[in-house]
Amino acid sequence: MNADTPRLSWPEVSLRRMDRGSLVSPSGQEGPAGIVSTLCGAHAQILSAAELSVALRIEGATRAEVRAALWDRRELVKMYGPRGTVHLLTTADLPLWIGAFSSIPQSPSPFPKDVQMTEDQTEQVVAAIGKSLLSAELTVDELTDAVVAATGPWAGDLVMEAFQGKWPRWRQAMTLAAHRGVLCFAPNRGRKVTYTNPLRYLSDVTPLDGPTAQRRLVQRYLHAYGPATPQNFAQWLNAPRGWASGLFRAMEGDIEQVDFEGNPAWVNAGDTAIPAEPHRGVRLLPYFDAYVVAAQPRGLLYPGQASVRALTPSGQAGNYPVLLVDGTVAGVWHQRRSGKRIQVTVEPLAPLSGAHLAELDEQVERVGAVLEGKPELTVGTVTVGAHA
Repeated sequence: MNADTPRLSWPEVSLRRMDRGSLVSPSGQEGPAGIVSTLCGAHAQILSAAELSVALRIEGATRAEVRAALWDRRELVKMYGPRGTVHLLTTADLPLWIGAFSSIPQSPSPFPKDVQMTEDQTEQVVAAIGKSLLSAELTVDELTDAVVAATGPWAGDLVMEAFQGKWPRWRQAMTLAAHRGVLCFAPNRGRKVTYTNPLRYLSDVTPLDGPTAQRRLVQRYLHAYGPATPQNFAQWLNAPRGWASGLFRAMEGDIEQVDFEGNPAWVNAGDTAIPAEPHRGVRLLPYFDAYVVAAQPRGLLYPGQASVRALTPSGQAGNYPVLLVDGTVAGVWHQRRSGKRIQVTVEPLAPLSGAHLAELDEQVERVGAVLEGKPELTVGTVTVGAHA
């Protein structure tokens, strides 16, 4: 860095990120697909949290609008995304995501040698998944039967350690199948999760070539969450750090270095603008909201006691819904539903001003509107632990 290097402070950066993520004010133009595309996906391990995360960013929207975009209009797709976790992505962006996922170096298998599949077996399983789901919505047990029938008994061996038993061998390829564009989630059948092939809804999902997809993904990520380092990008994707560093070096000219609170970080070339007015306000973000999961560094986003109260012991973000004050984590919250009644408990880490308490009331009302219920606010201790 030198004297000419642009300098950005944490308040400026948090404002940029919140403004671009429609958190300063909800968007009056974008629908669910536009919001999800800008966020580079919405974490959907808890689908209700994803619905809240997206709808909060859209003026007047409720969870029903997000559900319609996902299950009716097919503008969104629920599938394994960044870090292999369940996300909402846009169907329009699938060529980008599949091209990037298919070309990013894979991390070593976490499974013992006797559990792993050979490269040939993996390809057989992925092909069987794609073919089996092309005209059906199957539960995991039904998909097991289809994969074993297409490949052989070895695919059904119960060798993978699971929560309450063991899973069949083939299931270690589910994320890869999603990243190849042949597996996504379908609507639940009662309480059972089902899967299908996104090609059932799309005429074509031709992936972008790997280098192009990787570069565009960096640019999308930096637009939403920059300034950021290659290590931040690698952590967000769960990709090798060395690969990410090489990719950033190869993009010289397309991205540029800035001074972010005294440390080097990167933005898209020429993208150093800051919204004119500083953000002052309160926001309630649900589990695994993109702002708190993707934005770095955690030390600035989760200052002081927030790092103890709102992060897991390993430093993982998103496991608690958070209270933001002026773009920084300042507490946690929880909601419990009973019929139409929604009990919202908010635990600030420091006393809130009268203005902030008034804004908190507004945020709770907005949460209730999105969830189509009647909210009741309690300011007190949240006793519910972190989500796994």
